[in-house]
Amino acid sequence: MNLFSLLANAAAIAPRSPALVTDDQVVTYEEALQLVERLAAQLHACGIGDGDRLAGLCANTPAHFVAYFAAARLGAIFVPLNWRLSDAEMAAVVQHAECKALLFEAEFAPLARSLTARQATTALPIEALLGEAPELAAAPMPRADADAIAHLYYTSGTTGRPKGVMLTHSNVGTHAHSAVLELALNARDRWAHIAPMFHLADAWATFAITEVAGAHVFLPRFATAAALDLLTRHRITITNLVPTMLNLMVKEPGAGSRTFSLRAMLSGGAPIAPEVVAQVIATFRCTYVQTYGMTETSPYLTLSLLDDTLRQLPPAQQLALQCRTGRPFRGVDLRVVHENGTAIRADDREVGEIRVKGATVTKGYWRDPEATAAAFDQHGYLCTGDLATLDRHGFVNIVDRKKDVIKTGAETVFSTEVENVLYQHGAILECAVYGVPDSLWGEVVAAAIVLRPGHQTDAAAITAHCKERIAHYKAPRAVRFVDALPKTGSGKIQKRKLRDDHPRG
Repeated sequence: MNLFSLLANAAAIAPRSPALVTDDQVVTYEEALQLVERLAAQLHACGIGDGDRLAGLCANTPAHFVAYFAAARLGAIFVPLNWRLSDAEMAAVVQHAECKALLFEAEFAPLARSLTARQATTALPIEALLGEAPELAAAPMPRADADAIAHLYYTSGTTGRPKGVMLTHSNVGTHAHSAVLELALNARDRWAHIAPMFHLADAWATFAITEVAGAHVFLPRFATAAALDLLTRHRITITNLVPTMLNLMVKEPGAGSRTFSLRAMLSGGAPIAPEVVAQVIATFRCTYVQTYGMTETSPYLTLSLLDDTLRQLPPAQQLALQCRTGRPFRGVDLRVVHENGTAIRADDREVGEIRVKGATVTKGYWRDPEATAAAFDQHGYLCTGDLATLDRHGFVNIVDRKKDVIKTGAETVFSTEVENVLYQHGAILECAVYGVPDSLWGEVVAAAIVLRPGHQTDAAAITAHCKERIAHYKAPRAVRFVDALPKTGSGKIQKRKLRDDHPRG
C-alpha cells in the first residue's frame, strides 16, 4: 500500500467529484491528482526522492493536502511542521529530521527562509511550484512500499524534548481504511479540516476521506465564529475537533440556533467533560463520538461508538457511555494492566495503564533507539502512559495521564475528575487541574481557570462548588484566574507549563 494510491483510485472512480473545497474554489478529484503529479514532478526536478525528508509549512489549505500526496508519490518522508512552535523549536525539528527541503506557503516565506538559512535545507515555495506545469520526468518516479516511512510527526513536547514518530504507509493506510469502516465514511461526506492538518487529530482524514472520494473543506486557521460558519455554509457532515475548540464553539452566542448538516461530531486529542459533551449534542444535534489516540498510533485507539445492544439502553446511560473513552478501534489489541503487566478487573474502578499493539502502531522514534526501547513493554505493547478503568461493556475510561496524577497526603487525585466538576460551573469557560509541590502535603490540587465573558466568581466559590460534588481533598486549594490557558499547536492544554509557571510561596 502506498498512500498515493488512495488519491489515484479516487480520481479514477470519481474524477468530477469535489475533492478540495474553499470559499473561493472547488477542485475535483481529477484536478487534485493533476496538482499532485505537478508538484511531485517539480520536487523530483529539485532532487527530492525516495526516503528524503520533506518538511511542510502550511496552514489548513488545499496546498497542504497536495503536499501530503506529492510526498507519497515520490516516496519522500513528509514532516509536517507545527507553525505554532517557536522558531528555535521548528529549526530543531528540521535539523533532527535532516530535511532536504522545506515546502512552504507564501505566508510563511520569512519563517521558511529563516529556518533554512543556517542548514543544508532548501526552501521551496509551493505556490510557485504549482504555478508551473512541466512534463513529468522521463524516468518513473519512485513510489514507496507499504513498510516505508511515510510521515514523521514530531510530538508536541508537553513532556519535554519532541520526538519524531515514524509512521509507515501501512500504518496510515490501515488506519484510514479502518476509520472508513468504523465511521461509515462515504462519498457523500464533507469533512471540515478545522483542527490543524499538521497534527493527526485531523491529518488522518486527509487519507480516509480520500479513500471514499468525499469532499475536503478547509478552514486555514481556527476561530470560533469562522468554524461555525464553515460547518453551516459548506454543509459539513462530519469532522473531528479537539475539546478546547468544541468548548468554545458550543458557548458561542447563537451557536445552537444555527442549521447544521452534521451526522457525527468527533472529539479527540484530550479528555472532554461530560457537561461539554451534553452541550455538543444539544448544539449540533448529531451523533457524538469520543475518540482517543496518540501520534504513535496513527492516531485512533478507541471510539465511543455504541453497538445495537447499547443503543437499547436508556438515553442517560447511552450518554454516559458516549462520554467515555470508548471501546478499541478496529484492529487494535488494547490491554489495561497493572505495573506488573497483569490485567485489571473490568469493574470500572480498578485503574491501570493502557497498552496497545496493532498494524497502526509506530515502529518507533526517528533515530532515537533509547526512546523507542523505552516506549514498549517486554511483550511488544506500546505503553501509552494513560491510566484508565475498564467496564463490563469493554469500554475504557481514561482517568488521567500518569504524569498528571496528583498525590496529596496519602490520597490520589485524578485531574480529569476535578476538571469535569469544574466544567459544571456556569462561569467557567476553560480550566485545567494540576499538582503543585507543598511542604506539608507533598502536592496540592491547583486549578487554572478562564472565565466566560461577562461572568465573575472567586476562588472560595470555586472551591465550595467542588466540595459539594467530590471529596474535599480533591477540591483545588490553589485557584488561579487567567486570561488564557497555554496550549500546544494541536490545542492540548500544557499542564507542564502551568506547573512550571505556578506562583511559589
